[in-house]
Amino acid sequence: MWGVKIISLDTQKTLFENNAEKLFSPASNSKLYTMALALDRLGPDYRIRTSLYARQRPNRWGTIKGDLIVYGRGDPTINAKLHGDIFQALEPLVAALTNAGVKRISGDLIGDDSCFRGPPFGSGWDWDDLQYYYGAEISALTINDNTLQLLVKPGERLGAPCRLSFLPATGYLTVSNRTVTAAKGAKRTLHLYRPLAENVLYVTGEVALDDSGATEDVTMHNPAGLFVSLFREALARHGITVSGHVRTANWLDRAAQPIDFKDWIELGAMESLPMREILPEVLKPSQNLYTDLLLAHVGTVVTNANPPTARPRSIETTEELGVRALRDFLKEAGVPPGQTLFEEGSGLSRNNLTTPNATVALLQFMNRHKCSDLYLNALPVAGVDGTLRRRMKGTVAEGNIHAKTGTLGWANSLSGYVTTAAGEHLAFSLMLNRYQNTDPDRSKTADMDAIAVLLAGFSGKGP
Repeated sequence: MWGVKIISLDTQKTLFENNAEKLFSPASNSKLYTMALALDRLGPDYRIRTSLYARQRPNRWGTIKGDLIVYGRGDPTINAKLHGDIFQALEPLVAALTNAGVKRISGDLIGDDSCFRGPPFGSGWDWDDLQYYYGAEISALTINDNTLQLLVKPGERLGAPCRLSFLPATGYLTVSNRTVTAAKGAKRTLHLYRPLAENVLYVTGEVALDDSGATEDVTMHNPAGLFVSLFREALARHGITVSGHVRTANWLDRAAQPIDFKDWIELGAMESLPMREILPEVLKPSQNLYTDLLLAHVGTVVTNANPPTARPRSIETTEELGVRALRDFLKEAGVPPGQTLFEEGSGLSRNNLTTPNATVALLQFMNRHKCSDLYLNALPVAGVDGTLRRRMKGTVAEGNIHAKTGTLGWANSLSGYVTTAAGEHLAFSLMLNRYQNTDPDRSKTADMDAIAVLLAGFSGKGP
C-alpha cells in the first residue's frame, strides 16, 4: 500500500496525494516528530545535565564520607565517537571532583538512572532487536551509546577458539566463547546471542585462520552499571579511590527507598552537546537510542513530573509522559487529531502509526519554525550524507533532497523537502507498507527514489 502527499510550501496547495489520510507504519520517519518536539520544547541551545551528588563536601584530606551518586538525565553524548576516547568523554565529571579536591570516596559509587521510569526498552519493540545496537536499552545514565564493540580475530592455530575482546576493555559483559578457527579461505560465520536481562554474550561460529578479523556492536543489560564501572576506572587514573562498591539505582529502587536530592550537595556536573548539535547526530544516521532518550527527557522537563526529589508524582512511565507531550505539540503544529498514534519515539515499534497528511503538516510547521534551518540541515541529504549518502547519486536529487528515511520489515518511508527544477519548494511524504520485493536485482527503495528524483527534476508549476 502506497501513501503519498506532496504540497507546495510556496502556495500551500497540494500537488498530489494518494491514501494520504490512511495510517501507515512510518518506521524511522517517527524521528521527524520526536526531534521536532525536542527542538521546539527545549530549544537549540539546551543541554542535558549529569550531576555528582554527595551528602557533604570532601574533608580537608579530600575524602567524601559516604556515597557518591552519578545522577543521569539522559545525556546521549557521553561516548567515544564524539570525544575520541571513552575516558576523555568522562573527563568533565572527573575534573569536577578533582577541582573540588576529592581524593577518596569512602562509600559506594552509585549510578542513578531513576530519572526515567519504566522498562529499559521502548513500547512495541521486538525482543530479538534488543541485542543489536539499534535496540540498546534506554537509560538516563547512558554511555558509549550503551554498546560495546566486540573485536573477533582468528586463533593462533586451526581448531583453536577465536580471540575475542571488547572496546572499550571491560569485564562488565561476560563472553561465552564457542567459536572455532577454521581453515584458510573458509567463509566467516559469526552468531551472537545475549539473553534478555543478562550480561552474558554467547558467540558461536567460525573465522578463517587468514581472516583479518571482524567487529560487531553489542548491547548490554543495565548500562548504568557500565557507566559507573568505567567512571571508577577513570577516577583511578586520576588517583581518586573508591573504598566501597560500584552499584546502580533505578526508578524501582527509588520508589522503594526515596531520596531527596535537596538534602544532598551537587559537587559538580557535566553538560551534553547543545540540542542544535545533537539533532544531526540523530536524524542523519537515524540513531534510535538518542531519539528515545530525548523523548523521555522531554517528558520529564515538560511535565515537571520527575525532578530529582522524593517520590515521583506520577504513575505514568517517562515514555508515556513524552508521548503525551508529543500529542500536545502536534495539536499546536496543526496535525489533525487521530492521524498520529505513537507509543515510542524512534520508530522501532511496529505499532507507531501516522499518515502522509500528518507528516506533511509537521514538515509545513517546521518550515515556518524559528529553528527551520537547523531542522532542514539536520536531515540526510541525497547522495551526500547520513542514510541517503548512497541513494540518488548522479541525479538531479543529489544535494537537493533533504529527507528522513525509514525502514522496517515491510515498511519503507521517505519524507522531507525538495526544490524543483522550477525553483518551487515542496514538502513530501512517501510511505510504502506491506510490499514484497520480488526482483532481487532491484532495490526496495528504487520506486521511492524515482519519485523523489521526479520531484527534483520537475520543471512545471504546482496548481
